[in-house]
Amino acid sequence: MSDPTRAEIEVEVRYAETDQMGVVHHANYLVWFELARTRLCSLSGYHYSDIEGLGYLLMVTGAELNYRRSAHYGDTVLVSCWIDRLGSRGLNFAYEVVFDGQVLVTGKTRHVWVEVAKNRPCCIPEPLREPFARLASRSEQ
Repeated sequence: MSDPTRAEIEVEVRYAETDQMGVVHHANYLVWFELARTRLCSLSGYHYSDIEGLGYLLMVTGAELNYRRSAHYGDTVLVSCWIDRLGSRGLNFAYEVVFDGQVLVTGKTRHVWVEVAKNRPCCIPEPLREPFARLASRSEQ
């Protein structure tokens, strides 16, 4: 199995994302994770709004972050996202935030597919199976 597709985005740390000492508040890393995750979904051929248009959501069921170093006001960090696990009803995304060649934060988010009309978890929607399997470098789930 080959490595999964990675989406990468650059984020310039804004003053509003920091404390008085210019250090990024820990909650902002989750926002950056979402930006990278949305970019990864679009690499499947389906922007997240397209997925919602099909009547499905990717509901977050858990998040894990590991902080190694801080990002600071004015830094431009690289946020990477990839599919770490792809199952029939859910998936995990993994993340890495890097500045100047050093890993600042790693993390994972867990998600389940939800059919909006029934407001219930469901299997991965048929139109999304192959595109998401391709992102995860898997031909089957």
